[in-house]
Amino acid sequence: MTSDEAVIAVIDALGSLAVPYLLTGSLASNFYGIPRATQDADFVVHLEKLKISAILQQLGPRFRLDPQMGFETVTATARYSIRALTAPLEIELYLLSDDEHDRERFRRRRRIALLGRSVWVPTAEDVIVTKLRWSLQGRRPKDRDDVRNVLAVQADRIDWDYVYPWCDRHGTRELLDHVRGSIPPP
Repeated sequence: MTSDEAVIAVIDALGSLAVPYLLTGSLASNFYGIPRATQDADFVVHLEKLKISAILQQLGPRFRLDPQMGFETVTATARYSIRALTAPLEIELYLLSDDEHDRERFRRRRRIALLGRSVWVPTAEDVIVTKLRWSLQGRRPKDRDDVRNVLAVQADRIDWDYVYPWCDRHGTRELLDHVRGSIPPP
């Protein structure tokens, strides 16, 4: 199984179980920006009454759940880690949190064609807002690079009236301005 096939299997499993989801992280920023290699696929899932075991059962024996549930500090949500046994890919399922922006980006999600599937992803604006938060919290240069790449590709299609208030709330406005200033003019 390839990494793409593992992602498709998760998308199909979530779809067959009618689990509302959002494909986030580098795969979402790759869609809007300049693609980069990644070792993981991040999903935000709204499980409601469904348990993670139903998703694992749907995925079958080619996948294994890490028995230790993780915790994502930016939005204060639980995270399940799933490994595709024959692919070099970690799949992380983040539970939809009560964080205001987490809820808003989930509400604003849109369907795109990706890997031969119709897939739910955040808007470009929400990729920017989220990646800036992760970058500030985790001090991860790759998140700043992802923001730069999304901004470079999306350019004047960004709804700044949406992005600026979130960045002001999250304390990432200065970082956004720095990243924007580092992009050479076209």
